[in-house]
Amino acid sequence: MPALPPNPLLRSASKTHVGMVRQINEDAFLELPENGLWAIADGMGGHAAGDYVASLIVDSLRRSLLFTPLSLYSDGIRTTLAEVNAAVREETRRRGLSMMGSTVVALLVQGDQGVCLWAGDSRLYRLRDGELQGLSRDHSYVQDLQDSGLLSEAEARVHPRGNIITRAIGVEDTLDLAMINLDILPGDTYLLCSDGLNKIVEDHEIRDVLGHPDPWQVVRSLVHLGLTRGAPDNITAIVVKAA
Repeated sequence: MPALPPNPLLRSASKTHVGMVRQINEDAFLELPENGLWAIADGMGGHAAGDYVASLIVDSLRRSLLFTPLSLYSDGIRTTLAEVNAAVREETRRRGLSMMGSTVVALLVQGDQGVCLWAGDSRLYRLRDGELQGLSRDHSYVQDLQDSGLLSEAEARVHPRGNIITRAIGVEDTLDLAMINLDILPGDTYLLCSDGLNKIVEDHEIRDVLGHPDPWQVVRSLVHLGLTRGAPDNITAIVVKAA
């Protein structure tokens, strides 16, 4: 395995919960700091075997080969996810189902550089100098309405079609992943989460919790906060802090 370039000191923690309503946790997550890789997959609610797809994504990413530089690593992760997409499409046909799918968001870090890859509405946030910024952009029906100026963020939270995803693994024969490049600075805090968290916890609340120095206390607090709001969906959070 190639050696990673020197990293800022990265500390991470993760936590998932089935929530207060669902019977099955269709979220899956990967925390692999030694490879500079963190990911969350959220099996699409209402579709058969979403938990199968989410687990397949995470298991496949866990077996991905580590490459340097970061651009090669990112290409490898893209290839892995494209292969998962093809496998899910084939399994969907084999089972005679109309759809099996999952969102995915992944953070890759080498040295002071990072990449975020995603499809769907699982998110990546960054807290830097006390300011919270959403780095990913939801691939969803309500996000498209917001981008068109037809819906406010508050209205989007309660929209009856808020569960409609426009990109995901397993939905189309060709996977369309979004990507952004990141500069990783000392003091940064990154949050990956499934929509079961951000749909019931406000951004200012996420910002306040992310300011705590201990990643484990952060993920515990975020999941607990979601549970106090009734947690109608599964909740998963990963926090990565650069020191």
